Amino acid sequence: MQSTTMKLTAEISMYPFKENYIEPIQWFIDRLDSYEHIERKTNAMATQICGDYAVVMNMLAIEMQAAHEKWGKAVFVVKFIGGELDLSHTQ
Repeated sequence: MQSTTMKLTAEISMYPFKENYIEPIQWFIDRLDSYEHIERKTNAMATQICGDYAVVMNMLAIEMQAAHEKWGKAVFVVKFIGGELDLSHTQ
């Protein structure tokens, strides 16, 4: 019997407490892209990511801490959906 890994889809928005907010947001997105087994889509409002549950949660913990250490105060708003969603879906 083959085991399956639980998937997680998350939508995350970063709100840096900086006038030049684009730079920290782009820095954060670029760091998310360094993870091989994570699918990412970004639009004007948020970034959606999908991958193995533990990998996504670990990545978010590491990268949110790194963002706070580099850029200072920032608010992260995240929605989690258990399972794998089709991030290319549009309506």
